[in-house]
Amino acid sequence: MTYAAAPHPAAPGASSLSQPLYGASFGQAFARFWQKYATFSGRASRSEFWWWYLAHALVVILIFAFMVIGAIAGMTTDPITGRTEPGPLIGVGAGLLVLWQLATLVPTIAISWRRLHDANLAGPFWFIGFGFGVGAVALIILLALPSNPAGARFDR
Repeated sequence: MTYAAAPHPAAPGASSLSQPLYGASFGQAFARFWQKYATFSGRASRSEFWWWYLAHALVVILIFAFMVIGAIAGMTTDPITGRTEPGPLIGVGAGLLVLWQLATLVPTIAISWRRLHDANLAGPFWFIGFGFGVGAVALIILLALPSNPAGARFDR
């Protein structure tokens, strides 16, 4: 089933936060993610959603790289047992990862909820992702659905 895409805003960046921003750039999607931190009502376009997930993945990859470098840089080996211990900076990286995940937990759920609204699905479909194995795949498929104009019913 194919739906007509919603109209694009007249000028880039002119879209209000109450409406989805179709064709959002990486920077616009990143900024809107933080501006709509805990907003579960309304809709999020596919570009807003997937650009955010790319940004999130890049930050997590950078933190993991820092953790690996920190673990290798200060690694020590016990000469008797041959056991190696990672460097102390791995703990700093782990702390950064935990802080990042906590800071983005609620807004990530919120943008997923709004993305489901844009596909004309109720937000609680997000809980499908907790299903073992197929649940996460089903959620990704639902999040990738095209915009459905009927999803405007979720706007305030």
